[in-house]
Amino acid sequence: MKPEEPTNGSSALSADWTHGPGTSSLERIVGPQPAPSEHSGDSASAPLERGESPRIAPGGAVFFDLDKTVIAKASSLAFSRPLYRGGLLGRRDVLKVAYSHLVFRLGGSSDEEQMARTRDYVAQLSRGWPADQVRAIVDETLHELIDPFVYAEAAALIEAHRAAGRAVVLVSASGEEMVAPIGRMLGVTDVIATRMVIGVDGRYTGEVEFYAAGPAKAEAIERFASERGIDLAASFAYSDSITDEPMLRAVGFPRAVNPDRALRRLAIEEHWPQLVFRRPVALRPAMPGPARLKYVAAGLGVAAVAYAAWRVWRDRRVRTA
Repeated sequence: MKPEEPTNGSSALSADWTHGPGTSSLERIVGPQPAPSEHSGDSASAPLERGESPRIAPGGAVFFDLDKTVIAKASSLAFSRPLYRGGLLGRRDVLKVAYSHLVFRLGGSSDEEQMARTRDYVAQLSRGWPADQVRAIVDETLHELIDPFVYAEAAALIEAHRAAGRAVVLVSASGEEMVAPIGRMLGVTDVIATRMVIGVDGRYTGEVEFYAAGPAKAEAIERFASERGIDLAASFAYSDSITDEPMLRAVGFPRAVNPDRALRRLAIEEHWPQLVFRRPVALRPAMPGPARLKYVAAGLGVAAVAYAAWRVWRDRRVRTA
């Protein structure tokens, strides 16, 4: 039996985020819609009526993939240029990183052998890097490289889920040194990311302590939930890639965001909502993380109200024509 969809009915704002096969209505800024009736022909039901009491499942959390889900670019690829300028990557290494990312995006491969090759390549590439230098490069270039590419829709959802009392977690195969600062920028303190082994000299040894990809993401989520007393059946997960199928299946309410071809097929088969995020915005660097997210959410709210007013005006014109 499908669990009841947790929602927050404290606002009537909506945004047009659920285009594409397998979806037919709006994903609410203040929380996803109720689960569809088994007798309904749509894969998502109508939004809550204004004033309806919220049904927030206690103990739930929200797990966001990072690249192409929260931000409109690949984080590891974004930082390759400053790592090159810092003398940690050679020109050929930069090209290899870009090529590997392109092959991965086009192929959407989720087999364990490919993931193992990627893990080993990253480990050997970073061998000997001073960990402090990597952190400094990320901190210095974070707002330039990542801030302008945060999806407004993702920022609004992060803030809405947090306001609903759910823990928010970033889950990414990128290194923890990159993911944690991005999380802080977004006001997210919990991250699950790849961890490299650092030797006593403060340099990466070329070994991987934990590679956050494929089934390992789901296993890490399950450990996190067990430690925090989180009910995964009441939790959400958002991702763009078929490689995150295990993570999506680990929760009660999976969401496909800008899905690749394989994930789109799976979402249709499983009747998972598909969300389209298409509005990267520059968050305000001078504002603290949560305040920036509220600013973005407010902007989306104004847009949603304008959209709703336009729909009412259009419907009236159709009826009187």
